[in-house]
Amino acid sequence: MTELELKLSLPDQIANQAKAAGLLTSESIERLVREAIRKVAAQRLIEYGKRLREPGGPEITEAELEIELKAVRAGRRGGAARSR
Repeated sequence: MTELELKLSLPDQIANQAKAAGLLTSESIERLVREAIRKVAAQRLIEYGKRLREPGGPEITEAELEIELKAVRAGRRGGAARSR
């Protein structure tokens, strides 16, 4: 495990709400980062799919598509397992 020290600058109201909601703990930050990683991976896959449908779009092999799908699925499973 990697230990990081973060310094955030937030407006007072947001900082107070985040503290009250328990969002500034290591566990909560990890959950937020995992969720963001999954969203980025899914968005990347959607954008790639859009480009594939364009005339003259990039070629993708079935193996490459399977790799992308596995990465998104692994991210979803990892987040679901940790939120239980």
